[in-house]
Amino acid sequence: MAGHSKWANIKHKKARSDEKRGKEFTKIAKEITIAVRSGGGGDPEANSKLKLAIQKAKAINMPNDNISRAIKKGTGEVESEAIEEIIYEGYAPGGVAIMLEIATDNRNRTASEIRHLFSKANGNLGESGCVAWMFNRAGYIVLSKESLKLDEEELMLTALELGADDVREEDDSYEVITSPEVFMEVKEGLEGQGIKLEDADVVMLPENTVEINDADTAARVIKLIDLLEDHDDVQNVYTNMSISDEILEQIE
Repeated sequence: MAGHSKWANIKHKKARSDEKRGKEFTKIAKEITIAVRSGGGGDPEANSKLKLAIQKAKAINMPNDNISRAIKKGTGEVESEAIEEIIYEGYAPGGVAIMLEIATDNRNRTASEIRHLFSKANGNLGESGCVAWMFNRAGYIVLSKESLKLDEEELMLTALELGADDVREEDDSYEVITSPEVFMEVKEGLEGQGIKLEDADVVMLPENTVEINDADTAARVIKLIDLLEDHDDVQNVYTNMSISDEILEQIE
């Protein structure tokens, strides 16, 4: 997978400065419920998808009662609405591809609202499959250079021995890329060696990226991403946008 978008790193830094805990709680609660309903059951040790969702919940200090209630919704011990998982695809300004992971109890309402958000930001909601071919599902782990005690070669050897596919260097961090199947094994292996992870999740990574060299276009793409991420039914937003630090500074 060549050319991972720098946007993933930008988004991560941005997320650390945002304080939108209420929406985060709601979205991760849905993720927990879906993980249980997907067939893995309510035991996190036997359900890696659930285990990761719980770890993400604890990372943002979600109360244990909320986590427990979300699990019980998944097992059926607590009554709840049916949640449907959907993938939406489209284009942002500048030809940037957008993929959305949706969790909704009302497909028609969500489709109408998402279409409106795309239109509002001069984007287009596309047909199923229009951009999915540009992305691959992969494990994605971010390590801060500042907190890392290993050098790049040592990290590479450690990650590859654990089963990772690649290690990439960014300005102030390293990205460890894995297959979805060994993601939890690599994640827990790194943590077991005392390595602090800045971010870790199974995501959609673009095969190639679209470089945005115009500040106005970049600002419009980021506006659309912000609108989509703010929607209650949008679990994750993925894009193949690549944007330089210079352009980002102009926007900020």
